[in-house]
Amino acid sequence: MAQVLQAGWWGLVAGSALLVGAALGYGLRIPQKVIATVMAFGAGVLLSAVSFELVGEAYDQAGLAPAAVGTLAGAVAYTAGNMWLARRGARHRKRSGHRREQAQPSESGQAGSGLALAFGALLDGVPESAVIGVSLLDGGAVSLVTVAAVFISNVPEGMSSSAGMKKAGRGKAYVFGVWAAIAAASTLAAVLGYTVVGDFSPAVIAAVTAVAAGAILAMIADTMIPEAFEDAHLAIGLVTVSGFLVSFALSHG
Repeated sequence: MAQVLQAGWWGLVAGSALLVGAALGYGLRIPQKVIATVMAFGAGVLLSAVSFELVGEAYDQAGLAPAAVGTLAGAVAYTAGNMWLARRGARHRKRSGHRREQAQPSESGQAGSGLALAFGALLDGVPESAVIGVSLLDGGAVSLVTVAAVFISNVPEGMSSSAGMKKAGRGKAYVFGVWAAIAAASTLAAVLGYTVVGDFSPAVIAAVTAVAAGAILAMIADTMIPEAFEDAHLAIGLVTVSGFLVSFALSHG
C-alpha cells in the first residue's frame, strides 16, 4: 500500500506542474520567445529521459525486439489518437495561439473542440505519468529522473496551451478545470502503472515501458517541437541540448 501511495504522490507532483504552467500562461503575458525557449528546454529533457530511462531500460530488461515493437506501437497509438482529435479541433492544443492559422478554435467556431482539447491533454499526459508508476517496479523506488523530466516538461506544456485556450475565448473555470482533471488523471495513471503492470512478466513490463516511450516521443515531435521552434531564435537548438544534458546528468549522477 505504501508504494501505491508513493506512485500516486509522484504522479500528482508531476501532474501539478501543468497547473503551475497554466497559471503562468493564463495570468501573465509571456513573450512568445520565452514560451518557445522553455518548451525547447522541456523537449530536450523529455528526449533524454525517453532515451536513457525508458527505451534504454526496456532494452536492458527484455532486449531489442520488445523495446522496438513497444516503441513503435506507442507511436502508432498516439498518432492515431492525435489524428482523430485533430479533426475535432485539438490539433493545436499546445500552441499559444499567437498566430491565427495555429490558434485553438473557440467553441462557437467548432462545436466540441473544448472536449477534444481536454481529451488531447489527457492523451499527452497519461503515458508520461504511467511510466512514473512503472519505474517503482525496478527496486521499489521511483525514478526521480523520470519525475523531474515530466515535471519540467509539463510547465511549458501547460503554459503554452492555457495561453492558447485563453485566446480562444475559454474562461478561467474551463482552463483550470481541464488541468486539474489532468493532474488527477496523472495521479491515477501512475497508480495504475504500478498496480496493473506489476503483475506482468519482465518482458511485458519492458514492452509497456517502451509503448509509453513511443507515445511520448511522438508527442514531443508533434506538439512540443512545433511550438518550441515556431519563433525560433538562434539559441533554441542550444536550449534543447541543454535540457537534454540536464536530464542526462540527473540519470547518470
